[in-house]
Amino acid sequence: MSRSISNSRSTKSASRARPVLRPAESFRRSRRDRALETVQDYVEAIADLTESAGAVRVVDLARQLGVTHVTVNRTIARLKKGGFVTAKPYRAIFLTEAGHKLAEECKGRHKTVVSFLRSLGISDRVAELDAEGIEHHVSPETLAAFESLLDKRWCDK
Repeated sequence: MSRSISNSRSTKSASRARPVLRPAESFRRSRRDRALETVQDYVEAIADLTESAGAVRVVDLARQLGVTHVTVNRTIARLKKGGFVTAKPYRAIFLTEAGHKLAEECKGRHKTVVSFLRSLGISDRVAELDAEGIEHHVSPETLAAFESLLDKRWCDK
């Protein structure tokens, strides 16, 4: 009987093994990802609006993102400091080379996440909605795994 108790205890100890991440590490990453989320949303929206309309104004971004013009102006100021856009008061907003690069990366991530979710049988609408959040927080390692599974799935057909 004592033998089974000791085996039981060792099993419980093994299941309480140290987690792979320290809590602070995951929270730090989550905060960093949330901070970048706005930047990514804006550069994607600017790229999309530039493609469809040719020029992007504050009012266009406010409408597209569902925020006020004041919020857009504040965010554009941050994007200018970060080197992602050029803009002058009452003029069009343009992506810099860094802004274009980031927008393309974001679009690629979004497309991969949507495709992966759809491959699981998620409806188009829900896949698009869910991808909007996931794309900002998915690690390069996880994204590569999504892409690998998608490639394998298409090769198997």
